[in-house]
Amino acid sequence: MIVRVGAGHQHNHGRATATATGRHSGRLTVVLAIVLAVLAVEVIGAWLSSSLALLADAGHMLTDAAGITLALIAARLARRPPSPRRTFGWQRVEILAAALNGLLLLGVAAYVLVAAVGRLREPTEVEGPLVIFVAALGLIANTIGLLLLRRGQRESLNIRGAYLEVLGDLLGSVAALAAGLVVTLTGFDRADPIASLMIVALIVPRAAGLLREAGHVLLEGTPPGVDLDHVRAHILAVPGVSDVHDLHVWTITSGRHVVSAHVVVGAARLREDCAGDLGATGGVLDELTTCLAHHFDVAHSTFQLEPATHRDHEPRLH
Repeated sequence: MIVRVGAGHQHNHGRATATATGRHSGRLTVVLAIVLAVLAVEVIGAWLSSSLALLADAGHMLTDAAGITLALIAARLARRPPSPRRTFGWQRVEILAAALNGLLLLGVAAYVLVAAVGRLREPTEVEGPLVIFVAALGLIANTIGLLLLRRGQRESLNIRGAYLEVLGDLLGSVAALAAGLVVTLTGFDRADPIASLMIVALIVPRAAGLLREAGHVLLEGTPPGVDLDHVRAHILAVPGVSDVHDLHVWTITSGRHVVSAHVVVGAARLREDCAGDLGATGGVLDELTTCLAHHFDVAHSTFQLEPATHRDHEPRLH
């Protein structure tokens, strides 16, 4: 009888499938075209109107364009099949792209912060009506972008990064529009750098949150919403399983969770599986993988099945 077996289960068995980002790449492409068009309009408008708020929003949109481009490249790379060198393929590239987007956002925020402080000390005359016109165009375009990405941002961290950037752009357009109205109606030119500081206040928390989520994935933390004790309880509920240790759950890329564990199986269950012509482990493995795939949306699970006597050979149990 086989008493110790390492076993794995994977639904695609080496065949590349579309990631969450890949499934929404068409919408990302449309949003990229919108962002590039608004970016060009805002750069010209900022130059003609001397508006730092428009320039700040344009800088934010430049990082959006770079971020969405990275997301599209990452989605394409993530479709590459696994290889002996990269056994999970290139799926983790999407998380690296999300982290880079967060860093780009922080860089833009730092630049705008320094420029806004300078403008508060020495105000520059701003063409309010032009700012209003350009900001209104940006507001409409960003609203369309948000609607296109609303569904995908719930499925992919990479798309969520793009969604948050477009949301920041929308709020930035609102701030620039408000600044244009104040300058036009009152002549208070410092309203423009004040609006820029408001945009910075919107960018930083979203960039920090994106970096925190990407870092959690890169450090192979337990996925949000997955209770390790709950997973353990489901494994222990499989008939014949008496213990589980060295249990790990982590994320390869958004929506792709992985589980590995050492599972102690009673001798009676092992004999029962053998009698049913399932080998020493087939029945237990089928129940374990089906349970985790159904209850926790696990894309890949690996179990080492052990008899209770193997405990004496384990130097350290988790």
